[in-house]
Amino acid sequence: MKKMFAVFKREYLQAVRKKMFIVMTFLMPLLMAAAFILPSLLMVKGMGVKRVVIVDGTGRLAEAYAQPNTPTAAEKQAEKQAEKSPVPRRRSLPSSLAAEYVNASAAGDVEATAKPYLDRVNEKNKAAAIDGVLVIPRDAIANVDAKLKYYARSSTDFITQERLQAITNDAVQRIRLTGRGIDPSEIENLMSRLTVDAVQLSRAGEQKTGGAANFMVGFLFAALLMIPSFTYGLEIMRGIVQEKSDRVVEVLISSMSPQQLLVGKILGVAAVGLTQIGVWLLMALGIGIYGATAAALSGYNVMQYLSPSLFVYFVVFFVLAYLTYVCVYAIGGAVCNTEKEAQQLTMPIIMIMMLPWFMMAAIITSPDSALSVGLSLAPVFGPLTMFVRTIVSQPPLWHVAVSIAGSIATIAIFFWMTAKIFRVGILSYGKRPTIMELWRWLKVA
Repeated sequence: MKKMFAVFKREYLQAVRKKMFIVMTFLMPLLMAAAFILPSLLMVKGMGVKRVVIVDGTGRLAEAYAQPNTPTAAEKQAEKQAEKSPVPRRRSLPSSLAAEYVNASAAGDVEATAKPYLDRVNEKNKAAAIDGVLVIPRDAIANVDAKLKYYARSSTDFITQERLQAITNDAVQRIRLTGRGIDPSEIENLMSRLTVDAVQLSRAGEQKTGGAANFMVGFLFAALLMIPSFTYGLEIMRGIVQEKSDRVVEVLISSMSPQQLLVGKILGVAAVGLTQIGVWLLMALGIGIYGATAAALSGYNVMQYLSPSLFVYFVVFFVLAYLTYVCVYAIGGAVCNTEKEAQQLTMPIIMIMMLPWFMMAAIITSPDSALSVGLSLAPVFGPLTMFVRTIVSQPPLWHVAVSIAGSIATIAIFFWMTAKIFRVGILSYGKRPTIMELWRWLKVA
């Protein structure tokens, strides 16, 4: 035990004393926040203003595509009041769209009228080029099966397409209702849209609001649990490969058993990961207290997402996930002579172990589905999946207990296998062993 603790202490202090560890501990939250926020901001900024041409075969939708003028202070105030109104106003053209309206009702062929504008979609002169053309057929109002056509340089410009579709359908529906003799003043009430507030109902009857917020919290904490586990597992693999290359391991093995060396390394690096995450959680707690206070003043309860049980589950499932993943990296370092070989050996296994992350959207949106329950109770996949389920829903306690027990049993088996392979492989050099050779190591070690 004393020798194992010496290895634990060496691994821990060697990591936390590095300047890079200290810098990244405080910088990583900012980088993670930037990874979540910057892509959205860049996408919005990169989209800019879309210039589109509306070729209207009905000739009756000009008002729907009228470009709004820059609002005055009074108009902005009226806009805010309208947003608070229980009766939504009709859709207006967003400022991100610049529409050029063409009345094609008198034309014999609407498609022929649109042809000159289609040529402008691929115009090299930016001043004359446009981003898309929406063609509205002549029978769009009378024919319920009529189809709109949107021409653009990219078939994936679905955001602009959806906006134009919504505005056109809104205007067509109003004209149809007016044609049925309905008072235009009543159309606002008839076409008002109801919004949905997502409410999570716990087994104890407690209600929690904020479906989108739960989704983001689930993704964030899943990343906090998974990324350090793989990162520090990779560090163990690199350390073992380096010690084999420098022949330092031969000196270490002469004074302790391979099992003591393996357990000391794994627990030491696990403590490093918990230290770093503990700092992150303290930073998040400080920001959270400030945010919760501001939100509480506005009547919003942030603590519904950050219950004490969340942090308890996080520590438990982080340790289980880390100890599950790290054994694979330790085997890779023990049986390979270079880092490249070790990565090639472990990558297929790690990709399989990351299956819950690839299916995270399905797990968060359907935490009680057969898929989510099955993954949360399965070996290897249990820690990450069950932790996410505890965030976005309230799984039965026996599910949590079975997942923890299954993970502990899996770790015990992995440690037994890892220790046997580590005992032989740590002093093996030359060609990387095959699967059959690893199986023989398990039997003879």
